[in-house]
Amino acid sequence: MRRSTLAICALLTVATYGCDSAREKLKLAWDKVRGKSSTTATAPTPPPQAPDTAAARRAAARQAAEAQRPTTPAPQRPQGTPVVTRDVPFVSNDTGTIAPGMNEREVYELWGSPAAVRRAGEYTYIFFNNGCEYTCGTMDVVTLKGGNVVDAIVRWDGHRYAGESTSPPGTMPRANPAGDTLRIPPP
Repeated sequence: MRRSTLAICALLTVATYGCDSAREKLKLAWDKVRGKSSTTATAPTPPPQAPDTAAARRAAARQAAEAQRPTTPAPQRPQGTPVVTRDVPFVSNDTGTIAPGMNEREVYELWGSPAAVRRAGEYTYIFFNNGCEYTCGTMDVVTLKGGNVVDAIVRWDGHRYAGESTSPPGTMPRANPAGDTLRIPPP
């Protein structure tokens, strides 16, 4: 045996000496590794009772409230359906040019139903599929302020914006001249 293995065994022996529960757990783990079935199984010891404090009562009440709250199940994909991790070609008859000042309904009339709508204060963000979500890094986004179009980021050829976008299609991603900025301090 190597010295490091001997040292670990010695530390384990000293640490578990006189501790029956740790010794039993260690024996069960070794039996499992060796492929032996253990004949003795001990019931786990209950955790020690916490002192009755206001914080403990609040935590217990919070856990009880969470347990009563109905949970929504995670969406299930049909078996065999692949997870999309690449661009999927987008084809739609809903094309057209939106202009600053148009309202939300007029945008829907031109581009059809959106993939998602998010609202934050007086701003509304409408997301549309464009077929290059992964390579472009974003869906087509229409920004409304107070119910009227103020900006749009478009990448699909069928979607156009008559105003000046904050992200024109000619803008290419720029490399970081400093290279990787993650710095790990020396040990």
